[in-house]
Amino acid sequence: MQRIVPHLWYDGAAEAAAARYAALIPNSRTGAVTRYGEAGREIHGQPAGAVMTVEVELGGTHMVALNGGPLFRFTPAISFFVTLPGRAEVDRVWEGLAEGGETLMPLGEYPWAPRYGWLADRWGLTWQIALGDPAESGRMVAPYLTFAGPAAGRAEAAMEAWTALLPGSSVAGVLRHDGAEGPDRAGTVMHAMFALAGETFMIGDQAGPHDWGLTEAVSLAIMAEDQAEVDRLWAALSAVPQAEACGWLKDRFGVSWQVAPRGAAEMLADPDRARADRVMRAFLAMKKPDVAALRAAYAA
Repeated sequence: MQRIVPHLWYDGAAEAAAARYAALIPNSRTGAVTRYGEAGREIHGQPAGAVMTVEVELGGTHMVALNGGPLFRFTPAISFFVTLPGRAEVDRVWEGLAEGGETLMPLGEYPWAPRYGWLADRWGLTWQIALGDPAESGRMVAPYLTFAGPAAGRAEAAMEAWTALLPGSSVAGVLRHDGAEGPDRAGTVMHAMFALAGETFMIGDQAGPHDWGLTEAVSLAIMAEDQAEVDRLWAALSAVPQAEACGWLKDRFGVSWQVAPRGAAEMLADPDRARADRVMRAFLAMKKPDVAALRAAYAA
């Protein structure tokens, strides 16, 4: 089971976005849908019955689209790198995602790929599409974290901290800037690939004058087996007390994470609306998840 699940924050477009991505990317499908209840409406502002989350599997990578309102916006700081084995597939996926969006790097030939492009789709989520062998990177769709502008130079420290935290993690390879051209210092990460809990991620530094950085619009949810693991992950990751809420935290590199006790999603999705609402109320009152309190709310 995939242990780290990217969550994507939309303003009412979660269903449409998930369906669009699943229709374009090979070996993809949408999954379970959860809806808001009355619990916590004063906090989340969503009407009862509105779609809360949509599960989607893109090329074998499990992700969740979330309707959270207008609070957060996607930036290129976290994009999704899609590796496709055929030129026609690259062009088809590019054209479908580019419709209504914005091109960041035109689709064409580059030193690192015979066909590659970077774009923001109609909802602002950014994608890097490349011709290549998905088996070489470990998965067809992989999160790509870019430390840009003032944050450039932190990619290697972030990669080392995260891989030390989770079993089944390792650095696969690092390509470094040589400092000969542009603003990137020699030795900083041009591109690196690493595994977190067995899943491929990519990362790099870009020191140019970018006006964007990390936001909560893309968060990484980690499944924790028990309270002891919740406590360990929370202590290691949380670095911004003001960002702690409902299992969400922000680490010292600016990346947003969710620490989710195993079974919490199932309780929140229970068809017994009263049970699900009790769990939601309990969860909204927490910062770090309290597994026993969530279970007690569910069983009450």
